[in-house]
Amino acid sequence: MTNLIFDLSGKVAIVTGGNGGIGLGIARGLAEAGADIVVAARDKGKTEDAVSLLRGLGSNSIGVATDVADEASVAAAVKETLERLDRIDILVNNAGVSIRKPPQDYSADEWDRVVGVNLKGTFLCSRAVYPHMARLGGGKIINIGSMTSIFGSDWVAAYAASKGGVVQLTKSLAIAWAKDNIRVNAILPGWIHTGLTATIKDQYPERYGFINSRIPHGRWGEPYEFAGTAVYLASQASDYVTGASIPVDGGYSSF
Repeated sequence: MTNLIFDLSGKVAIVTGGNGGIGLGIARGLAEAGADIVVAARDKGKTEDAVSLLRGLGSNSIGVATDVADEASVAAAVKETLERLDRIDILVNNAGVSIRKPPQDYSADEWDRVVGVNLKGTFLCSRAVYPHMARLGGGKIINIGSMTSIFGSDWVAAYAASKGGVVQLTKSLAIAWAKDNIRVNAILPGWIHTGLTATIKDQYPERYGFINSRIPHGRWGEPYEFAGTAVYLASQASDYVTGASIPVDGGYSSF
């Protein structure tokens, strides 16, 4: 039985990009704590698989096709969530993309794509759920930043810039919406085994080795290791926490 302070029974959580990687790891944790999950993502096949897994955990979960960088798509996803599940208590802004190359080699379209999903998407989704959370008397928004929110990177400049922006947006929304009892916090992942990082070991062996040498825990993280932090930030256990950014990186950013 879930400890009552972490109990999410009766809550509805939207998890963008919740059909794989860190997003699915978080969705599983929220479902195990009792929440019903809306998997808001673009890949229909992956979403169906994720929803099936979450339902197997006892969660009344649904999938909603969503492009977080598109205002109309976000509005439609929120509308469908309310029609099917009647409320929105938790939003996890997890959907993200990255393009690896030196900053001088980015095209304007590539820059706009990364910033559009990672930063603009976080804003659009947060703005869309705001009136519904306020109507309910409060809510929890969890933004997924990155260790590059803290320091720069030579090969993912657009990603780092967007994730730095996510942290500042988190602080700004936390201040603006405190009066509505909406807490807004961020999780900053380190190096995690996901689809986005799967090719690094083979394509960039020297960089992979350097990364490993800098992680105090001596290994990369796994998506399920975000469940505990997410459940904490989504539950009443964190009711006096807002505007915070919590690294989950095996100590990488402290090295």
